[in-house]
Amino acid sequence: MTSEQAPAQSPVESPLPLSKYSKRVTIDSISGRPDGGPGLIGRRVVVGGWVKSSREFKMEAAAPPPAAGGPKDISCVEVLQTKLPFFRSIIKVFGGEQRIRDKIDSIIPKPPQPSISILEIGDGSCVSSLQVVVDSALAWPAQVMPNGTCILVEGAFQKPSLPDRKQKHTIELKADKLLHLGTVDHDRYPLSKKRLPLELLRDSAHFRPRTTTVASVVRIRNGLTQAAFAFFRENGFLHVQTPVTTVTDASGGARESLLHMEATLPDGVKAETIRASIKEKSKKIEELKRSGSNKEALAAAVQDLKKTTELAELVEGEQRRTRTYLSASGRLHLESHASALGNVCSFGPRFRACSPESRKVLAEIWMVEIEVAFSELKDSMQCAMDFLKSICRWIMQSSVEDLKFMAKRVDKHVVDRLQLIAEGPFEKITYTEAVKVLKQAKNERTIEWGAPLSEEHESVLAEEIYKKPVIVYNHPKELKPFNARCNDDGETCAAFDVIVPKVGTVIRGSQSEERLNMLSGRIKELGLEKKQYEWYLDLRRHGAVKCSGFSFAFDTFVLYATGLNDVRDATPFPRSIGQPNN
Repeated sequence: MTSEQAPAQSPVESPLPLSKYSKRVTIDSISGRPDGGPGLIGRRVVVGGWVKSSREFKMEAAAPPPAAGGPKDISCVEVLQTKLPFFRSIIKVFGGEQRIRDKIDSIIPKPPQPSISILEIGDGSCVSSLQVVVDSALAWPAQVMPNGTCILVEGAFQKPSLPDRKQKHTIELKADKLLHLGTVDHDRYPLSKKRLPLELLRDSAHFRPRTTTVASVVRIRNGLTQAAFAFFRENGFLHVQTPVTTVTDASGGARESLLHMEATLPDGVKAETIRASIKEKSKKIEELKRSGSNKEALAAAVQDLKKTTELAELVEGEQRRTRTYLSASGRLHLESHASALGNVCSFGPRFRACSPESRKVLAEIWMVEIEVAFSELKDSMQCAMDFLKSICRWIMQSSVEDLKFMAKRVDKHVVDRLQLIAEGPFEKITYTEAVKVLKQAKNERTIEWGAPLSEEHESVLAEEIYKKPVIVYNHPKELKPFNARCNDDGETCAAFDVIVPKVGTVIRGSQSEERLNMLSGRIKELGLEKKQYEWYLDLRRHGAVKCSGFSFAFDTFVLYATGLNDVRDATPFPRSIGQPNN
């Protein structure tokens, strides 16, 4: 048979992709199809999610079919139902019609009216929801309709079956198997009401990702994370895990103060108790030495005595507290690896002492940090611009649906601001020039040279004067960390800030001081404890290299990308001083 004579083959429908490890179809794979879903009509799938809204459609009860065959047993209820007109006529004669009628109605069970539960469910994969129809024969409406109810169903896609002038779905899933049902206590469930403000949702951080707005924020945040690592990968950066705790104050006298942890002995431990224990352990060691029978036991006893003696010295010397800093920056430690590996980066939590009322900074913040060997300040500024442009382009391509939702629900200028960074130029000015133009501008807060730029000053620069991202560099050395390279003027250092509209500074960077004498002088000048920085000074003593980098305030940029105004709404589990956390 020739190819021209071969019978035509019907196209084979490609299977819907299953969520890996859960064998279900995610909603984004349905709503993201070119046709929006109608091409799936008739296909059977398993879908799971949480109820976002619901309604019930009552159906007319069908009349019972006539009995087939011979006579059957008749119940008392059936007799009452057939004789009701006769009983009611007698009751009417003797009075008390309504009272007796109520009693009769109470003993005659009313069959439940069949209905259909129409559920809007979301599974977190996208903004869109899926309409699922559940017949009351499969599950009672009271079980599946409350907001937050978790369901896993199997069924087939069909055209929307119920008339609805506001119908927004082109397909729905008719459930015929209920595989899982997670009910909710409607009275205690915090999301039972619709459209709760973000401020109230902060008290339910463990539930708020089920709301459409917070879910979009989380997906955008995830997109920014992927964008950052894509930039690392494309530009030859090695990811290094830097410590969360350190004995080195990374800020070195800068404006930010650090938190510290206290290592204390258990309550009730006294020097007298420990000394008595030392005497007993010493006697035991003497006995073991005299017997000479168990060398292992003797060695263990000697070691135990040594530890107890150290503990006694700690208590008697009142050395009950060890200052261990929660790191505000990982750049010092990154520099040690840049001095050996070239381009390195880190992404993790950092800690700041901040006001509980702060809208842009939390006690625990997430930072992207970059350090590049053989680079100077201008190189680091270029890297910062490339990084911001790269992540903005990435998120605009990967989170189209979520950005549209945030533009509709939160801030209509979200995409425009991302476009401003992705495609537009940056303005570069020195700190001295910034002070000059701010003095010329008519704003409520004046500034003198040597003072830090306030949020208001940053807003004036980026939103009113230049109306684009601004890089301010060569700051007074007193405003920046101890290790920022001193410029030849002796007053400024090689440091820069990247300021963007709406949120202010998102990047702080600098070129590190590679000259041992200059760095040692800064440590002494600021009154820092030199022994804490000996390891860092070693990098200058042995194979010093010019190095520069920056820290990117990840949480703050999420505000920029979503249009939100408070960092507590942009962080999964915000940590603030004096605020309860879960």
